[in-house]
Amino acid sequence: MQARSLEARAGEPAQTRLGSIVRDRRRQMGLTQDELAHLSRLDEEQLSQIEHGAASVTLRSIVSLADTLHVTVGNLLARSRDFDEPPHPVGQAPAAKQEILMVEDSPTDAVLTERTLRRTGITTPLWVVPSAEEAMEYLFGNGRYTRHGPTRPQLILLDLNLPRMSGLEFLRGVKGFPSTRHIPVVILTASRSDQMIEECGRLGAESFVIKPLGIGSVVRATPNLSLRHEQKQPV
Repeated sequence: MQARSLEARAGEPAQTRLGSIVRDRRRQMGLTQDELAHLSRLDEEQLSQIEHGAASVTLRSIVSLADTLHVTVGNLLARSRDFDEPPHPVGQAPAAKQEILMVEDSPTDAVLTERTLRRTGITTPLWVVPSAEEAMEYLFGNGRYTRHGPTRPQLILLDLNLPRMSGLEFLRGVKGFPSTRHIPVVILTASRSDQMIEECGRLGAESFVIKPLGIGSVVRATPNLSLRHEQKQPV
C-alpha cells in the first residue's frame, strides 16, 4: 500500500494527524518502529502510542522525533496545528510571575543583556534558559520544571539562533498555544534580515532588537510592559 502524504488530513483529530505524520515519515525512511524508538531515545511503547494518536505527547518527544526524522519541530507542529497544549500537572494552574524569561544559549549575551536591563532601571528578575526546549518546559511545568508547575512570565526575550529547536519555531509554538500567546515576545538577534523581521512580526513578536543591545533599544521595545523599575531618589 502506498504511504500517505505527510500533509495532515482534514477532519482527523490533531493527535491522530501527528501520529500519521510520524508513522508515514518513518516508513518513507525505511525504519521499523523499534529502530525509530531507539534512534529518538524513546520507549517503543511510547512511540507506538504516539503513532496511534496518544492524547498526551511531550514537547521533548516531538523534538527528538523531529531531529531523528529530519524534519523541523515547527513542521510537525504546523502539520498538526490543532495539537493540544502540553498538559499541566494535576491541580496546578499557570502562575503569573513578575519575571522576564530569556531564551539565550550564549552566557556572554545573557550577562550583557542583564546588565543592559539593570542600567535601564528594569529590576524585574531575569530567568535565563539556554534552549527553546527548556523554555517550553518552564512555561508548561514539564520535565525539570514539573515541581514548579506551569509559569507565565511578563515578558520573553528570545534569541533566534538556538540549537535543535530554533527561536522561530519556539515563537511559532508560544503564539500557537492559547494559554501562552498573550505573553509579549521580544526578539534578540544579530540578523538584520528584513524577511526575518517580517516573519517574526507575522508570528506575533512584539519587537525586534538587534544585538548588541543598547539602553534605548530596550526602552523602545518594552514601553507598554509593566516591568519593575528602580525608583530614583530625588536629589
